[in-house]
Amino acid sequence: MGILFGTDGIRGEANRYPMDAATAFAVGQAVTHILTKTNHQTRIVVGKDTRLSGYMLESSLEAGITSMGGTSYLTGVLPTPGVAFITQDMRADAGIMISASHNPYQDNGIKIFSGSGFKLSDAEEETIEKLILDGGLPEKVAPARAMGQAYRISDVQGRYIVFLKNTFPRDVSMEGMKIIMDTGNGATYKIAPDTFSELGADLEVIHNKPNGLNINDNCGSQYTHDLRKRVKETDAVMGLAFDGDGDRLIAVDEKGQELSGDHILLICAKMLQEQGMLRNDFLVSTVMANLGLKVACKKFGFNFTASRVGDRYVLEDMQRLGAVIGGEQSGHMIFLEHHTTGDGILTALQLIAAMLRENKPLSELAALMDVYPQKLVNVDVEHKPEISSVPQIMNAIKQVEAELGENGRVLVRYSGTQNICRVMVEGPTKEITEKYCSNIADTVKEALT
Repeated sequence: MGILFGTDGIRGEANRYPMDAATAFAVGQAVTHILTKTNHQTRIVVGKDTRLSGYMLESSLEAGITSMGGTSYLTGVLPTPGVAFITQDMRADAGIMISASHNPYQDNGIKIFSGSGFKLSDAEEETIEKLILDGGLPEKVAPARAMGQAYRISDVQGRYIVFLKNTFPRDVSMEGMKIIMDTGNGATYKIAPDTFSELGADLEVIHNKPNGLNINDNCGSQYTHDLRKRVKETDAVMGLAFDGDGDRLIAVDEKGQELSGDHILLICAKMLQEQGMLRNDFLVSTVMANLGLKVACKKFGFNFTASRVGDRYVLEDMQRLGAVIGGEQSGHMIFLEHHTTGDGILTALQLIAAMLRENKPLSELAALMDVYPQKLVNVDVEHKPEISSVPQIMNAIKQVEAELGENGRVLVRYSGTQNICRVMVEGPTKEITEKYCSNIADTVKEALT
């Protein structure tokens, strides 16, 4: 990864470099400059989640785009996959989403989509980064007569809802299904409830009153306590939790138990297999996937591959292998037959379709996969040297791996967007797993803080 771009665009604390107005302005300029062609008006869609800092960054991107002669189309609050869809639907040259996904409100980020709705490759991001860091952008601005314009487009939410509803099969109905939804005070706060209500669900929505500061605040896909409690209190058939920018989903079954992305992947892959739509019988996940997913794939005759962590790498492997479904344990799911990127609302619709087709409660479908005890500890670190270059960490890992043998595994990696080292251990029992994970996490803390 470069200086500005991490595994999911540019991210950092809002109003501080690199998530400041000057950098956002430069990103707008760089993206527009790269896409500028003779006799062509460069058109860029700009969306955002509900963070307070989104206003500043939106204005800065708009200014950068128009200073280079581009036209910016501002969608206002829209989920990340909605921006990807509208970019493609409008045949725009690029889409830019302002969001830090599941991070707290004080962080923000910039993700860029190509005109085809896919996230940019590492090489494309490097080109943009080089333009920004070289400092030559001011010399490339358009003359006064060729500067661009900005438009606020108002019909995008309705267009995106129609797209989402069209991914839900017409031979099933969620009419009367009692569903609790947690929108995490984020970008899905209006679109997700509207979509499910239009499809007939008996819906109750929590954490859907964003104020710019409460996005992901003890709610949404990372904090399902309120959702689990409400599902049990109301005898709902399920709960759905989205993250701040709406590209991931975590589900809760009728007993109040949380399902991971691994469960959702398997349930939806099995539905596709039964319909003869699981192309090449392939399911793509990441190295973070629970061992239970790999075992279940073997049982059901799926080909399984584990990509690097990050939805862009999942997508690359899906395209390389001709797979139609892939995702991450964190709840990012890509259904390539429907969309170019992870989409939490779309995933929820596919999960409900699987429940209705099987006519089984979610807890029963979740039992398709045995979950190996897994412990994940996030360690705040001051610096990020290659893990393999830190002998004490490597020794701790090797020792645990030797003791686990084939009954578990260890994964130690840095977050691509935060100063965090993630330590994950899977093992035969909860006690052993927690003990080994704690041992390695303590070693990491000692070595890197």
